[in-house]
Formats: sequence, C-alpha cells, structure tokens
Amino acid sequence: MFYDKEDEDTDREVLAKEQVFKIIIIGDSGVGKTCLAHRFSTGKFPERTEATIGVDFWEKSLTLNGSSIRLQIWDTAGQERFRKSMVVHYYRNVSAVIFMYDITREGSFRALETWLQEYDNYGLTEIDGEGCSVPKLMIGNKCDLIHERTINSNEARKFADLHKMPMWEISTKNDEELETIESIFLTLAHKLVKSKTFMDRPLRYTSEDSKSESTRSKTKSGRFRNSQKRIKLKNQSGEHKKNCCESS
Repeated sequence: MFYDKEDEDTDREVLAKEQVFKIIIIGDSGVGKTCLAHRFSTGKFPERTEATIGVDFWEKSLTLNGSSIRLQIWDTAGQERFRKSMVVHYYRNVSAVIFMYDITREGSFRALETWLQEYDNYGLTEIDGEGCSVPKLMIGNKCDLIHERTINSNEARKFADLHKMPMWEISTKNDEELETIESIFLTLAHKLVKSKTFMDRPLRYTSEDSKSESTRSKTKSGRFRNSQKRIKLKNQSGEHKKNCCESS
C-alpha cells in the first residue's frame, strides 16, 4: 500500500484536531523510566529493557471531553554519558515533567535535587515572567520491593510538598498498578488541557547546550497512525538494565 495525497490530507486533518503534549520522564538510570513509559503506552510490563541512549519516544492517544489528545512520552537517559548532548532536546517545548526515583535506592531519591536544579536551569519555573511553572510530579517506583525500601513515604511526601509536586508510589511491574498509572497520566492530561500551552515557550540555554545544538546530527521524524508507537532516536543498542524494573 502506498502513502498518497489523500492519506496526507487525512493526517493533516487529524493533527489539526489533536492537542499534543510532550511529557518527559527524568531520573537516575535504572529507576524504571522505560518501564513506566512502556506500561502506560502498551499496558504491559517489558520483558527486557536496555539502557536508554539519548531518548526513546512513546505515544498514546486518548479522548478527553470529546477532544483528541496525544501524549508524547519522552523516556530520557539517566546516565550522564548518554544524555549530555541531548538535554536541550529534552526540555524544548516540554509540557510536563515527571521526576522518578527508586524507593529501594536512596541515592536515586537524593539525586532528585540535582534533577530539579536542571529543571530550574532551563527556565521551567516561569513562563514569560508570569511565574507559571511547567507542571511537574514525582513518582517513587518499585513498591513490589517494599521490604527493601530505603526511602520512607513520609519523607518523600515532604520533599514533594516542598517542591510543590503531587506524588505517587507505584510498581510498574504489578499488573494491578496499571489503573493507577493510567490515572496519573489522565490527571496530568486534564491539567494540561486546562492550563496555558507551553509548546512554543522560549528555552534557557547554557553555552554548552548552544554548542551541542549547533553541531547535532539531524534525524527524521516518524509518522504515527496508531495510538501507541515507540521510536528509538539513535539506532544503537544499549546495555541490558539489570534490576531496572525487576524484582529479581
């Protein structure tokens, strides 16, 4: 089957009616960012994951109050060597940010301060001087490993309250958590629809980002016909993530 002008016109009409929101998931490597994106987009837990190199894209379409919404989920690299040249792309035109940690790894929770500082550095705490922040929320993952918990729920909630973020604790591995995960994204989608659009906001650059931006390689964008798609930004194989989202 060939893609013709009629298909192109249909796609253009669909995109014109859709509201597209870019949501990025930020956190240390191995906290379960890929598993969260995969679980929400497909309803399934991935049998195997690889270290994210650059960024992976996931998409899911839904309908809110009769309007077509497309959530574009950016699963970002947690390791500095994989993300350094890509950070500016993560934050450009972002609609919302999910900060994620592993309840069994104290270091991943403490690192949230660094990730929040990065959020601030890119000017996401205000829009055009109006004091309006890009929505953010916090998720603690791996509640199936409750006996290995190192971060108390009360401590995590106080941290979230301090930074004005709603907070959830989940297990991306448990099928019973799918409804909760869907509810998180649905609640966020409702908020984005009601709030100011962030898609064309100016982005604060660092000098290093500007250099990276000018020398980056160009990639072709994909077309989406289905409600759920995944795109690898870089055609590179990553390391297998041991204990990323697994209980064993």
